[in-house]
Amino acid sequence: MADAVVRTSKPSTSTRTPAGGAPTAAHSASEAAEARIDVAAVTDLLLGTWGDTRRAARQMIKDPAFWRVDGLSVDEHRERVLSQLHLLVENGASARAYPAEYGGEDNNGANIAGFEELVLADPSLQIKAGVQWGLFGAAIQQLGTKKHHDKWLKDVANMALPGAFAMTETGHGSDVAAVGTTATYDVDTEEFVIHTPFRGAWKDYLGNAAVHGRAATVFAQLITGGVNYGVHCFFMPIRDEDGAFLPGIGGEDDGVKGGLNGIDNGRLHFDQVRVPRENLLNRYGDVAADGTYSSAIASPGRRFFTMLGALVQGRISLDGAATTGAALALYIATTYANQRRQFDSGAGTPEVVLLDYGRHQRRLLPRLATVYAQAFAHDEFLKKFDGVFSGRTDTPDEREDLETLAAALKPLSTWNALDTIQECREACGGAGFLAENRLVGLHQDLDVYVTFEGDNNVLLQLVGKRLLSDYAKQFKGKDAAALARFAVGKTAGKVFHGAGLRQLGQAVADLGSTARSVELGLREDQQHELLADRVQQMVADVAMRLRPAAKLAPAEAAAVFNENQSDLIEAARAHAELLQWEAFTDAIHRAGDDSTLQVLTWLRDLFGLSLIEKHLAWYLMSGRLSAQRASAVSRYIGRLCNRLRPHAQDLVDAWGFEPEHVRAPIASGAEQARQDEAVAYMAALAASGEAPVSEKSLRKK
Repeated sequence: MADAVVRTSKPSTSTRTPAGGAPTAAHSASEAAEARIDVAAVTDLLLGTWGDTRRAARQMIKDPAFWRVDGLSVDEHRERVLSQLHLLVENGASARAYPAEYGGEDNNGANIAGFEELVLADPSLQIKAGVQWGLFGAAIQQLGTKKHHDKWLKDVANMALPGAFAMTETGHGSDVAAVGTTATYDVDTEEFVIHTPFRGAWKDYLGNAAVHGRAATVFAQLITGGVNYGVHCFFMPIRDEDGAFLPGIGGEDDGVKGGLNGIDNGRLHFDQVRVPRENLLNRYGDVAADGTYSSAIASPGRRFFTMLGALVQGRISLDGAATTGAALALYIATTYANQRRQFDSGAGTPEVVLLDYGRHQRRLLPRLATVYAQAFAHDEFLKKFDGVFSGRTDTPDEREDLETLAAALKPLSTWNALDTIQECREACGGAGFLAENRLVGLHQDLDVYVTFEGDNNVLLQLVGKRLLSDYAKQFKGKDAAALARFAVGKTAGKVFHGAGLRQLGQAVADLGSTARSVELGLREDQQHELLADRVQQMVADVAMRLRPAAKLAPAEAAAVFNENQSDLIEAARAHAELLQWEAFTDAIHRAGDDSTLQVLTWLRDLFGLSLIEKHLAWYLMSGRLSAQRASAVSRYIGRLCNRLRPHAQDLVDAWGFEPEHVRAPIASGAEQARQDEAVAYMAALAASGEAPVSEKSLRKK
């Protein structure tokens, strides 16, 4: 196979490189020396386990009734999105996760997969649907028992009972355990008295709370017999049939937001509101008529995390929707970059297609590789969720793994969505700033995803604590000598510090090409070694620094932890990146033909080496890579971008988006038509003999 990077200095006359022009890659995969990917097969890989459900959802949202309309007032947008929820009910897309007796399909994975695709229509629709069925309804389903299901689930599924999920408070967001709202049991009336005792305890940012919600699932500190048993969830009616607040309930509209203005976010507060004892969603904790509290989970901490874990699907859907939103942005920007021309070579040749510029490839292709990694990791994540929530693999360990995955993957995908959409916006110039091309709207709507369902940094801290716990388990019962041997081994590193590094250095001498030695020396096994070793070493370093805290007073121990918090979060992020790389690697080995496997391997390599490049300072300081090797990594990324450039359009086409999903004029073929018109005009003008001569040509005479 010819090297896609090494080029002759002789002016080219092929369609790949304009005569006298800058060296460029092929404009399309059909012009490339390498075989094309099987687009349909890659689409199947990307759509994943519930591909049929995703295709059905995409077919449904081809209907313009589901599409976001720019320029609507906030009130108009809210009412449009509410009407779209009723359309989802009509199309049978509202209750896939619910039991069949309540109008559902008992299909948890399909439910999430279908809802994630709604981001292509309008992110406000995706989130409002998630509030109604994935939060409000899921709280009833997952935290309640059959009596609650019988009473409310069918009405939730068919939109007869729109509701809010009242967990977050103005004063407490990610720290749910510390919410201020109380639910105090009155043994005389067998009622809970729900109250917000101060302004910071108001429930805030709640979808459906400002206008549409008639009920809410309210999270409050359960107090009975003078004992606080921690946060539990209660079903509470909040409005009458005319939309007026019920006695003791008040609220405010959150008003205009930075995005997602099709959702009626608002605040709720309660003044000694009474609800029947039976309104406690009592799957994990109950109160008898005489006020006695009981739970099958004795540990208050374990009980709390079990209840929150039952609602993990919100984080899952954000991970998937953010991935789809980023993929849409890349489709728009890449398609435009394959058609838009800017600047000639300086020798009077035709203007160059944007994606032929090395910098443009560097802007888009590593991000494309990252979104592929996210998609494959998300499918593994969704399969684990479906296994747990279907009951097939529902064990404490599986639930803990699921919660850790949610806390690891949601931050990376939502952060990357904002980064990718913004880069795509800039890569499209002024056209990207027009609302009609969707990039600014996507950025606005997905902005809050990074703090939805838990602030990303807080979630990664949860992952970090799990990593520390697992790390400690490795040494339980080990003697000092074993620990010392482990420490020496980690200091020496695994493969790339010591013998491995020398072997790579020898490869440079043998091949005479640093870039080629990186290609040979940083393939699958070595990438995994570098990424995994970084996680292990970072966790080990934090664990070692935290060891003295075990013998300190609580305040001093907290200070030590705080000093290491940032490093712990970075270790968790490295762990999540490793998970994505591993999922990508597993997926490409399911590719059907050799040419598809080759291209996806390059894309996986681009993802892996981009991670290594991002953390080069760590690899250099820890001795995992030499300075020469570090610089070669960056150069090899350029080689990979050039190799992948011919396949860029195929790789974004493989997402399977159709015109009704894209709805961006710059990705519709209109730009190509403009370019063709300009070329035809200039050619006709030249042929007519009436073209003006340039000033420069006159000066040469």
